[in-house]
Amino acid sequence: MKTLVTGCSGLVGHALVEHLFKKGHSLQCLQRNRAGGGQQFWATAALPGSSAGAFDAVVHLAGENVADGRWTAAKKERILRSRVEGTAQLVDYIATLEEKPKVALCASAVGYYGHSMEAIFNEDSALGKGFLADVCRQWEKEASRLTAMGIRTVNLRFGMVLSPKGGALWKMVPAFKAGMGGVVGSGEQFVSWISIRDLVEIVDFVIRQPQIKGPINVVSPIPTTNRILSTTLGRVLNRPVLMKIPAFMVRMIFGEMADEMLLASTRVTPKVLLEADYPYQDQSLESVLRYCLDSGD
Repeated sequence: MKTLVTGCSGLVGHALVEHLFKKGHSLQCLQRNRAGGGQQFWATAALPGSSAGAFDAVVHLAGENVADGRWTAAKKERILRSRVEGTAQLVDYIATLEEKPKVALCASAVGYYGHSMEAIFNEDSALGKGFLADVCRQWEKEASRLTAMGIRTVNLRFGMVLSPKGGALWKMVPAFKAGMGGVVGSGEQFVSWISIRDLVEIVDFVIRQPQIKGPINVVSPIPTTNRILSTTLGRVLNRPVLMKIPAFMVRMIFGEMADEMLLASTRVTPKVLLEADYPYQDQSLESVLRYCLDSGD
């Protein structure tokens, strides 16, 4: 299977490329265009032309890191532009292909659902409120143009990715190792997570399941709370978790990002994957954390 991947150098993309190669995919990574003043995101000139049977599948992952730095106006613009305009230009390229891919998987996020302390969200749940929800809405809207071309299109709504190579977990580890880790806010906010091992398996699984289309929640069927995540990480590191970081302090440090990412509660269930009988391999939070810490660089 010939597969085009964007975001190959990122946390998810790097792991996915390795996994898909082992699964027999013939891969091509689409690189960002470093010339031309930034008006063109992708170096599509290096890709097959319109007359070729270019790709069987496309996996679009690229986008500005939402958790890297405070959300200034300029940062929010980069987050939105990298996803909406980047997706639009990729779709424009696919539109030129005489033979279209059979399936396109486009990244999104559980931020689509917004915040609720009570609700349990699935793929049928309504759009939430906030900056991240609006980014996901516009992102998925651009990807929907692929559906209009007759391409099976899947929106991968990722939860927190737990990986031995980086990501949110490894921003937490230094403080916890120093005995300075703690519960954020009330600690009762839900965190929907997915191990990198399951994530890459899910992508390959979805590519090969022609009945799956539209949004899918790429999360573990066992969500956790910030309190449980914190205490479990402390136990794995053999460190006490005695601190509590008040919500007002989190807001002072992180601004708007605090309310949308660190204090927000998003309890998500993977309804589509469960109905498709995807065989989750990582369902224990503690075992995943131990794997990540034992395997990390």
